[in-house]
Amino acid sequence: QVQLVESGGGLVPAGGSLRLSCAPSGRTFSSAGMGWFRQAPGKEREFVAAITWSSGNTYYTDSVKGRFIISRDNAKNTMYLQMNSLKPEDTGVYYCAGSSRTYYSTNAYKNANVYNYWGQGTQVTVSS
Repeated sequence: QVQLVESGGGLVPAGGSLRLSCAPSGRTFSSAGMGWFRQAPGKEREFVAAITWSSGNTYYTDSVKGRFIISRDNAKNTMYLQMNSLKPEDTGVYYCAGSSRTYYSTNAYKNANVYNYWGQGTQVTVSS
């Protein structure tokens, strides 16, 4: 059983930064793409960013473009989300997800349904 484990969440003031990490535990798996999603209180889970493992193509939701950077370390099989200029509206539980299937559509990895592995989530709270 593959499990993804997130780390790096916490409480920061507006304008601050955090870096989230996501790595698999248990059985290793080859991911074609990985992504970050978040869920704010009372809201549905939403796409934040994604990266394809082989080519490193990245995708972001509009609200985080220019502030967040998604990256991966192939050797460590780890994905990161560098979050800068954080805003109170970035508050939520951040989930990492992995897909073992390759999709060629630009928007595919923005869809939660393509991911077959999920982490338990890490809380990010941005105070105003």
